[in-house]
Amino acid sequence: MMIERHSPEVWRKTAASLRDDASYAMEGDGRGVNRNGAPLLGDTRDLFRPKPSDIPARPGVYKWRDGEGRVIYVGKAKNLRNRLANYFQPLYQLHPRTQTMVLTARSLEWTVVGTELESLTLEYTWIKEFDPRFNVVFRDDKTYPYLAISSGERVPRVWITRSRKRRDTRYFGPYAKVWDLRHSLDRLLKTFPVRTCSQSVYHKAEVTNRPCLLASIGKCSAPCVGRIGVDEHRAMSEQLVGVLTGRIGKSYIAQLTREMKATSAELEFEQAARLRDQIQMLQTVIEQNAVVFDSDVDADIFGIDSDELEASVHAFFVRAGSIRGERNWSVERVEDIGDEELIADLIMQVYSEATGEAGLNIEHETMTQGTVISERRNAIGSTQSYNRHRRHCPGAGHP
Repeated sequence: MMIERHSPEVWRKTAASLRDDASYAMEGDGRGVNRNGAPLLGDTRDLFRPKPSDIPARPGVYKWRDGEGRVIYVGKAKNLRNRLANYFQPLYQLHPRTQTMVLTARSLEWTVVGTELESLTLEYTWIKEFDPRFNVVFRDDKTYPYLAISSGERVPRVWITRSRKRRDTRYFGPYAKVWDLRHSLDRLLKTFPVRTCSQSVYHKAEVTNRPCLLASIGKCSAPCVGRIGVDEHRAMSEQLVGVLTGRIGKSYIAQLTREMKATSAELEFEQAARLRDQIQMLQTVIEQNAVVFDSDVDADIFGIDSDELEASVHAFFVRAGSIRGERNWSVERVEDIGDEELIADLIMQVYSEATGEAGLNIEHETMTQGTVISERRNAIGSTQSYNRHRRHCPGAGHP
């Protein structure tokens, strides 16, 4: 049994409204209808239940409000009439959390839109604006680390961060564990000694002509004191980006191997030893990135596992065929919605928060253990186009 806690005055007003509706029905044609002409249900939904004929059979977005006028739930529908009719079924047929929501509500509103895509966008906008208490909340139990490279700076730098706010910076990740990321960065700096210091530290080194400790141990090329030119340092940072994106891999190792053999033949053994160490470190970093697709594949792969109460979503971010990051979300179900709709809502949230994303082409295939939705980026500018749920046969190959 669902019980709401309200003050006696609120209950008296509710009971009086119900009595008024019942009196109205008896004074009318005796069919037992509320002021909207809809049959009485015997609970608080009688206060605002619309007649089915008053609800348009078109795409739209709807809002439920409580007695204080606060929006408590926002939803979308391909067909508003069919969707809203589900909320006015007998209570025992509703999901427990849906029961709580409809018994808390005191009014219902809807807005008709032109297409399903417009309803998806408007729903997301209203959820961000009103923060309804009964809407699905994707809980991300931690902030994930990224590897950042400030390609827009005159002298690019690399660092680990948990935010993605700079527009002149490329971000790689998110990574599941920050200590794994620090270990990988440490190895990368031995091969590509790009600066890691802040702008203030860099400027101080320029003024004093004294590089930092990392320059002394070979993990910074010290462009601040002129040990390496600005253009050469930028080229090095671009090589680092190439390794992280998968553009540079075995071919670059082969190039270093040829250089090592050439310097060894010229009896420059110290330089050959340094190249050998770089090759070994680079091989270790590349091997840590599991290759799961062909090298031309960029995809974000979402998997979901759920029961009646909760769902868990895990994402793998694949770039150039290798897993470059991962992330996890958990969510409590508010009503009886399918996994596809949960995934669609999550994708809308994730990519709406991202800036400068390319177009999105979303595919999905139903697998034995859940739903996999992959996202491919196409270089068509910053406009986002959503082709949702393009179906494949079960067992189809990965994109």
